[in-house]
Amino acid sequence: MNVEAILRGKGTRVATISPHATIAAAAATLQRERVGALVVSRDGGSVDGILSERDIVHGLAGLGSTLLEAKVEQLMTRRVFTCTPRDNVADLAAEMTQRRIRHIPVLRDGLLAGIVSIGDVVKARLDEMEYETNSLRSFIAGAS
Repeated sequence: MNVEAILRGKGTRVATISPHATIAAAAATLQRERVGALVVSRDGGSVDGILSERDIVHGLAGLGSTLLEAKVEQLMTRRVFTCTPRDNVADLAAEMTQRRIRHIPVLRDGLLAGIVSIGDVVKARLDEMEYETNSLRSFIAGAS
């Protein structure tokens, strides 16, 4: 199974935010969109960074009560691991585990084409395993 299959199921919409927005605006967007991370983008197509709930919590520890006025670019993760729609979901699961990341933007021809979360990847792997199990059961039942 590849990332394209996940995107077909969940869609390609990605919640983005400007690097110049405030953390207060980012927190409101996270809540409104019901997501755990925002892709930081100047133009909606490029990936300048990613801002996760974890980044905000780390910012709170460092900035205290001034956090909400800080800019997204101050807290965002700048080195973003990305994938393509052709990437294998099992490989992506291993990368997410190794790098300890929960959200990966998907790029098609260098432009933002979607985002996958660890939850999406786990669901895809479970669906894949269930299909294989059912196929094997059908094969064994037919061979008896």
